[in-house]
Amino acid sequence: MTAKVVCTELSLPWFEVNAMAFLPSLENGPPKSEWAIFTHGYTSHKGDCLNWATRLVQSGVPCLIFDQPGHYLGSFHEVKSLEDFKAHVHELFGEGLLRLEALMESHFGFGHFPACKSIILGGHSLGAFTSIRALELPAFKDLQRVAVGIGVGIGQSQATHIFETAFYEKTLSIRRQLVSPELDAKQVFSWLKHEKETMTVSGQRIHLITGEDDVVVGNGGMEAFLKVLEENGNSVTWIRPKRLPHHEPGGATPHLYAFLKDHFGWD
Repeated sequence: MTAKVVCTELSLPWFEVNAMAFLPSLENGPPKSEWAIFTHGYTSHKGDCLNWATRLVQSGVPCLIFDQPGHYLGSFHEVKSLEDFKAHVHELFGEGLLRLEALMESHFGFGHFPACKSIILGGHSLGAFTSIRALELPAFKDLQRVAVGIGVGIGQSQATHIFETAFYEKTLSIRRQLVSPELDAKQVFSWLKHEKETMTVSGQRIHLITGEDDVVVGNGGMEAFLKVLEENGNSVTWIRPKRLPHHEPGGATPHLYAFLKDHFGWD
């Protein structure tokens, strides 16, 4: 199945980012009523989500992937305030749905494709956290919702994040220059750890995928986050593939697809 790829942008009052939409072909029937929106982790770019979107659009799922604000590998757009990032970054998922709807209408024509009934939100690491947080946005209140978090957990070591350990010591000075100055690693990961430990998202469907060899999440990291989510009354499932290192999120594609196929009952 072929697909049309459309380059676009998402904008909020506080920042704008680059995005790419993947629109299904009609070769094998109409698009699915399940749509997907994905984003990436800290210091990375939307290309990390390319394999996920490619696999899903081949199955008829309209998809959109976007760059996190202030991440230079994806977009040369600045974040002027860390507080703005904290408060509003997850809202880009809502903007993503609006943009994907508009692109579907311009591509297929109004009323010539099934309306979105279910939304799949997902991401890697930082993007996984923001996708789960986005589940409660008003933009999705009338849709069936599910979040897929890849490579996400609550670190159990004293270090705030592996970027602050000797493992990344030689590359940290470079990595810090891949994002806006307002998104310094120490502040971002301190905020993320606290937010995951005190997360209030409740009553949602969430699936976690973290590799046994993911040294960033580390031993017990996914389980710690899972406990918080379950205590809030979320319905959470999880899988720990033997090989899914943190820096290779594309490797989660078969696990992501297998979960969604079962969840939605796709043929």
